[in-house]
Amino acid sequence: MTELVLNATATTLAAHLSAQKSAPELVAYLGALTAHHLDAAGLENGAEIGALLRGAAVHDLGWLRRIAVRGEDRFRWLSGMVTNAVETLPEDCGEYNLVLNAQGRIQGDVYVWRSGDSLEVEMTAGQSEALLAHLDHFIIMDDVELVPVTGQSALGITGPEAERILAALGLPALADALSHTHGTASGVPVRLDRGYGTLVPHYALWVDAGHIPALWQAILEAGATPVGAAALETLRIVEGIPAYGIDIQSRDLAQETSQDRAVSFTKGCYLGQEIVERIRSRGQVHRHLRSVELVPEGVFEVPSAGMELHTAAGSDKPAGLLSSVAAVQLNGSTRIFGIAMIRAEAEVGNRPLIYSGGTAQILNAAPKFIAA
Repeated sequence: MTELVLNATATTLAAHLSAQKSAPELVAYLGALTAHHLDAAGLENGAEIGALLRGAAVHDLGWLRRIAVRGEDRFRWLSGMVTNAVETLPEDCGEYNLVLNAQGRIQGDVYVWRSGDSLEVEMTAGQSEALLAHLDHFIIMDDVELVPVTGQSALGITGPEAERILAALGLPALADALSHTHGTASGVPVRLDRGYGTLVPHYALWVDAGHIPALWQAILEAGATPVGAAALETLRIVEGIPAYGIDIQSRDLAQETSQDRAVSFTKGCYLGQEIVERIRSRGQVHRHLRSVELVPEGVFEVPSAGMELHTAAGSDKPAGLLSSVAAVQLNGSTRIFGIAMIRAEAEVGNRPLIYSGGTAQILNAAPKFIAA
């Protein structure tokens, strides 16, 4: 889960928690330093992942960065830079996008948000410098300006009981994923975004950075369980949501990621579209990013990322490669989930794949029974 990030800085929340007597261990996550765990006493019984899957958890989102896209040409220009439809995006809504180069290779992933006639691009801190340089390179004769949104940070409320916490704060629930509104929580102006998730609701509360400590305390008092980056990373893997730089790499093509929600096939031209359309029309995708469940055989051991998958024992050619792995311990039992890039021919018949230590089954849907 952790990563080496040169010059990574602590999030606003991490800096606040580090000043306390029982300061948490900080790790680099998605380009920023944040708390690894926040409920150390509950690690053995899965308290943090349990709150995310079955209750309500509060956590850091300070590694997110927002870029305002301004100028008369902002809608047309941004639509030409990302894979989804920007010009028809409804007000107060967002959408997931990939950013490609001219060869169709993925340079990053972002969310585009529209508020009235305003556009913002949201990305992780680990991608922000390279993506900004990439996007800025293509502002040529366009009336477009990219302006980082500064002085703000975000906390997350995640889990099936998230809306109970929102209600206690005086904030509305949002019926649809990738929608947003504004409100006030404990006297603090809040921008409320509902994010994407396959198992549980995900909310982000954006406020002026100076209000993060007070908002954090208010959410705790409302009954949310604090969780760190380790539990969030586990939830990401269980939900089958790939991360750029971990599961999605700069060599990958859009259709290889299996993220259909990121691509519009009816919008106008955009950078890399020729390759995306050629793959769609010819139906030639030789590998796919898939969620898997891993079942150890013999001694229970959690495999590491980078483990090869094979169609048969002793086969030389790998059928796939694990990029993310997480073990989920709930109610005294442990299950292992992963994300893997798998060759298309290995998916035929959905037969179990073999790794050194057990088998891996491709999942056709998120394991919703975990949250029951």
